[in-house]
Amino acid sequence: MPSFFSNKRLIVLLASIIVLGALIGYSIKERKQMAWPEQFAHDTVGLFQYIFNRPAHYVAGFFGTIQDIENTYKENKALKENLSDYARVKQENRDLKHDYQDLKKQMNLSDMPELSDFKKLPALVIGRSNDGWNQIVIVDKGENDGIKADMAVVTSDGLVGKIGKVSKFTSEVILLTNTEQQNQISAMSNHVYGMVEGYDSKHGTLLFQKIPIKSKVKKGQIVTTSGYSQLFPSGLPIGKITRVTTDQYGLTKIAQVQPSANFNDLNHVVIVERTARSAATDSENK
Repeated sequence: MPSFFSNKRLIVLLASIIVLGALIGYSIKERKQMAWPEQFAHDTVGLFQYIFNRPAHYVAGFFGTIQDIENTYKENKALKENLSDYARVKQENRDLKHDYQDLKKQMNLSDMPELSDFKKLPALVIGRSNDGWNQIVIVDKGENDGIKADMAVVTSDGLVGKIGKVSKFTSEVILLTNTEQQNQISAMSNHVYGMVEGYDSKHGTLLFQKIPIKSKVKKGQIVTTSGYSQLFPSGLPIGKITRVTTDQYGLTKIAQVQPSANFNDLNHVVIVERTARSAATDSENK
C-alpha cells in the first residue's frame, strides 16, 4: 500500500482521470445556462463572425445586384428586338394583305364586259417620277412585253391614265392628274357626252368639259369613258361629279369630278390594248 501511494505519477494520472470524468459529466448534464468560459468563447466567436460575415454579405449582395442589372439589361434588349421584329412582321403582313386585296380586285377586271375586246397586261408600279409625284408612275412592263405609247392603264377602281414613254423593260404612265401633259378622254355621264381634260390641283378634281349647256348633269352622277376612242374601253369609271358650273363664255358646262382611283396608292395596274381580232372586225364593220 505505502508503495502504491509513493508512486507520484500514478497518483497524478488517477486524479486527472477523476477530474476529466467530472468535467465530462458536467458538460453533458442538461443546463439552461452556459458557464462563463463557454459564454466568453461563444460571444467571442459570434463577434468575429459578425465582423467578417456582415461585409462579406454586403459584397456578395452588391455583385449579385450588378449581375441582376446586367441580366435585366440583356432581357430588355432581347424584348426590344422581339418587339421590333413583331412590328416589322405586322407591317409586312399588313402590306401582303393589302397586295392580296389589290390583286384580287385586278383579277375581277377579266370579268368586265367593257374589256372583252382588249388584251390585259398586269403590271407592277415600281416608282414615281421625282419631278411629278402625282403625275407619272413607272411600271415594270416595256417594249419586250408588247407595251406601246398611248395604251390605257386601269385598276379595279377605274381609269388612271395612259402609257407615255416606253423603254425595253419599263414604261411611264401619264396619270389623269398630270397637269403638264393634258389628257383628252371622251367621257359620258347619264348619256351626256363631253371630254375629260385638265386637272384642278387645288380641289383635287378632274375637269369634265365641253358639256352641252342644256344637258342635265348634276352633282353625284358617275362619269365613265364613252368608248368613242380606240384607246380607252367604254364604261370604265372615271369619277363622280362634285360640282357643275359653266365656262367663262356661258356656252358649255364644266363639271368637277372626284377621281374613282386613288392615285396616291397605286401598286398594281393593268395595261389594256385592243386586240387585233377586234380591230379587224371593226374595220369590216366600217
